[in-house]
Amino acid sequence: MSPEPVLVQPAERGADGADELLLSCRGLVVGHAGRPILPPIDLEVRTGQAWAVVGPNGSGKTTLLRTVLGLLPLIDGELRRPRRGIGYVPQRSAMDAEVPARVIDLVRSGAERGWSFVNPLWMVGARSRVQRALADTATDALCREPWQHLSEGQKQRVLMAQALAGDPQLLVLDEPTSAMDLHAELSVFQLLGQLRRSRSLAVLMVGHNLALLARHATHALLVDKDQGVAVAGTVAEVIASPAWAVRYGMPGPRGGADAA
Repeated sequence: MSPEPVLVQPAERGADGADELLLSCRGLVVGHAGRPILPPIDLEVRTGQAWAVVGPNGSGKTTLLRTVLGLLPLIDGELRRPRRGIGYVPQRSAMDAEVPARVIDLVRSGAERGWSFVNPLWMVGARSRVQRALADTATDALCREPWQHLSEGQKQRVLMAQALAGDPQLLVLDEPTSAMDLHAELSVFQLLGQLRRSRSLAVLMVGHNLALLARHATHALLVDKDQGVAVAGTVAEVIASPAWAVRYGMPGPRGGADAA
């Protein structure tokens, strides 16, 4: 019988706080109803890194994401999450365009935790975190705008501000640049690079645009449940792997630059 899966918090940290280990998976097995869909996954996500989770449709990316976020139980292995938690940026299409929410309301909701609204000290800190999140994502001027009036690029920045209002150490994004033009896509990736540096956080993003992800990520995780594949490493290492060649052919664009 397999040992019980282990969920540990907090993750390890260096003596000086640099290069902190934020998310760690050791033999992590994900799946549904106790049935694995991918081989065991080993990876370490550290401060300042940008991880791209790639794979074809139905490859297991969403299951992995939901397990990391704590929405699905892990089947086996060990999962360590950041001490200050994870900020989740969902797909913009998941937001109801008819909800009469203003930008400031959405961002403020990201700073709330359980019954935190009854704690005056927490609320003072929350206001500061909301202001910083708006400033860091350049959405200050949009505070009073209704959600449905925003462009796709503005919506993405607002969702990022909402996630940042909780002061996370890891930012997880699901298809961050879908339905965007090239200019908006580049703007989002540039902002993610700025946030990694200014906030000393890490980024884990799921997507299908391999060229963009490879160009703006430092590391990658390739998953494919049909082929029984889970390969993690630097972008160059993953692209050079046999698993990549089987799925996508010859090696493509090499990433790993700090351009994001």
